[in-house]
Amino acid sequence: MSSWSQEDEVAILDAVGNWVEKELRPVARKFDLADEYPYEIVEQMKELGLFGATIGQEYGGLGLSAWAYAQIVMKVSSVWMAPSGIFNSHLIMASAIERAGTPEQKSAYLPRMASGEYRGCLGLTEPNTGTDLQAIRTMAKRDGDNYVINGAKTWITNSREGHGVLLLTKTNPDADPRYKGMSMFIVDKGPGFQVVKKLSKMGYRSIDTCELLFDNCVVPASRLLGGVEGQGFIQTAGGMELGRINVGSRGAGIAQGALEHALRYAQERETFGKPIWKHQAIQLKLAEMVTQVEAARLLIRNAALKFDKGERCDLEASMAKYFGSEAGVFCAQEAMRIFGGYSYSTEYEIERYYRDAMLMCIGEGTNEVLKTVIAKQLVARNTV
Repeated sequence: MSSWSQEDEVAILDAVGNWVEKELRPVARKFDLADEYPYEIVEQMKELGLFGATIGQEYGGLGLSAWAYAQIVMKVSSVWMAPSGIFNSHLIMASAIERAGTPEQKSAYLPRMASGEYRGCLGLTEPNTGTDLQAIRTMAKRDGDNYVINGAKTWITNSREGHGVLLLTKTNPDADPRYKGMSMFIVDKGPGFQVVKKLSKMGYRSIDTCELLFDNCVVPASRLLGGVEGQGFIQTAGGMELGRINVGSRGAGIAQGALEHALRYAQERETFGKPIWKHQAIQLKLAEMVTQVEAARLLIRNAALKFDKGERCDLEASMAKYFGSEAGVFCAQEAMRIFGGYSYSTEYEIERYYRDAMLMCIGEGTNEVLKTVIAKQLVARNTV
């Protein structure tokens, strides 16, 4: 629970908003088109405290509420979505350590993560697995006071520029059910930890999304998250609610940014002797866009406030992620149509929103899977 007053959180949000407009907006297109990592932006995010946004104040973090954090993510994503991934993946790792780590793990990592000195990521996805995390093949075998890890991960954001990864592994491949044989490890970079390559992506550029290889990577047993084997799947699932609120916020931010660009362009561009917003076809698009933006924001707020109260919010977080991400895709596409032929030019930033939006429908659980989660939770809460 955040100890900040509402006024304090407003001041923090204002500071982030000023930074976004002053520092982020002027460079977003340059970094995106060059697919170049924004080192200076990362240093600025350290100074703002974004790497400790949700980490408890006792560890040097800001300890913001989920709703305050969601608003930060929406603001950043409304201008350039990619940087939100730099601190979000990091904070998912930190959240898991704070929630499930041993006292020694918390004191060793969280203060350094809060300052941005140590930046981390989450290592779940493998080349042959997606949503079915129980099918992972990366193995961690006990060897005295260490574990030896072998396997591969892919689509791991922050893995090249970061300092370590919270890695999901199999410690008992014969466990039944399968999830009881999974464990998570805090793995620092070192011998046996190889970043194979940075993946080329349609959108979400500038950010280091990579393939990883673990070849007899020796990790001290003290880095087993929580100190007990078999808890990895539960530890992973424990962070999904906040993760889905975050991804929904990214989608809603894209939707908001696309709307702002489209609204400005619709008032500047003229056809048939009048601004295009006066044509009914454009009015219909703008009306649908703003309604989706506001609806997404309210769903995210509802889920975040439940999370902040410690209430169960898997249904609400899933709805927020599903609707927020779809709103991002819809608004980016409609903005492209409002811009017409100019939308295909990199001189206009709207094409970046279009390229970035679709990822939000896939990350943190595909929307197809989430719709089944929503339906199952709906029935579970309304059993007749």
